[in-house]
Amino acid sequence: MPTIVQKFGGTSVGDPERIMRVARRVAKAREAGFDLVVVVSAMGHTTDELIALAERVSPIPDRRELDMVMATGEQVAVGLMAMALRELGCAATSLTGGQAGIRTDGVHGRSRITRIESGRLGRLLSRGEVPVVAGFQGISDDGEVTTLGRGGSDTTAVAIAAALRVADTGGCCEIYTDVDGVYTADPRIVRSACRLPRISYEEMLELATLGAGVMHPRAVLFGEKFGVPIHVRHSQKPDPGTMIARESQAMEELAVVGCALKEDLGRVSIRQIRNTIGLQGRIFTALAAANIVVDDIMQTEQGESTMIAFTVEHGDLGDAKEIVAGTLAQLGEGELSVEVGLAKVSAVGVGMKVHAGVASRMFRALAEVSIPIHNITTSEIKISCIIDKADGHKALEAVHRTFGLGLGSHATVAMQTDQARA
Repeated sequence: MPTIVQKFGGTSVGDPERIMRVARRVAKAREAGFDLVVVVSAMGHTTDELIALAERVSPIPDRRELDMVMATGEQVAVGLMAMALRELGCAATSLTGGQAGIRTDGVHGRSRITRIESGRLGRLLSRGEVPVVAGFQGISDDGEVTTLGRGGSDTTAVAIAAALRVADTGGCCEIYTDVDGVYTADPRIVRSACRLPRISYEEMLELATLGAGVMHPRAVLFGEKFGVPIHVRHSQKPDPGTMIARESQAMEELAVVGCALKEDLGRVSIRQIRNTIGLQGRIFTALAAANIVVDDIMQTEQGESTMIAFTVEHGDLGDAKEIVAGTLAQLGEGELSVEVGLAKVSAVGVGMKVHAGVASRMFRALAEVSIPIHNITTSEIKISCIIDKADGHKALEAVHRTFGLGLGSHATVAMQTDQARA
């Protein structure tokens, strides 16, 4: 029988009643003969509460000690889930990330998984047990408990599925959440958005990076690299969900499959600086060393000087400004400015590779609703526009509408029919 890794988010296990509901779902799948590994996030808002508790003791908590505190949230959840499964007669063993063999690079707060030593998981599965693994955490080679940052539990689940080679058995990684799949746009903003039955890794990675909150980019990258099919499903409903898998020919029929909005961006601009060899490397190496993820980068020449600008999430804006200011002080030149209140609206689709006119349609749609564009970036399957945050929702609705992605549209019906056949 296939091996399946099931991941349940914090809202899915938010209280004892929901834990029992999830346990019954797991037990039912085990009774059907599937080998199962369950990955669980901390209950409800536990992680936020633990961070708030730490900040009452130390306004700026030490990263190592904060990881020790935050890791307890998942440990409580896996223990309770294993208890619930045992109550239902399903053999289960709870494991911390370290006990499950999840090895990390040791960076506190933002660790990356370096490998998974799956021996213990394999032994438990061979005995017919369900390993219940704490998401969001692992252990370094030095024995340090570390957390994986945003989307850590999704990444844990897909990484375990890759290590166990679930695709070889016909299995997959099921991500259970509080939505019933991946939509053409955020349905909380665009009411006509519809669920996609299937989407490619490449498209999902772009949408996740551009603001779609259903899946974290790191988890999608693991899935693409190791060929793990990822099934996004609702934790409380028997829905078909969305399958994230390799690109098929049918996916190229539509130029755009979805659109996304990324809010709360800020822009750091450097002006009046000479474009000396190595300038860009010096600036962005310093940002990378602080684990600051840069969104878009722009550079223009202005006579003998140059202008470099980049966007980051608001939460990283203060650190980015401080790092760049320090670099400019060392160089002895350059003017620094910071803008807030920006957003990015994007259209995504592998069909852009073979369809012309996508950019013009998107720009025209924004112009028709009087939205100014501050910057444009593109890739083979993406077009993004930096706009004012205040225009974000209106822009997303306009882009969604211009590509016919709404419920009942001809393009969406055709897409769903083709993908169902695939």
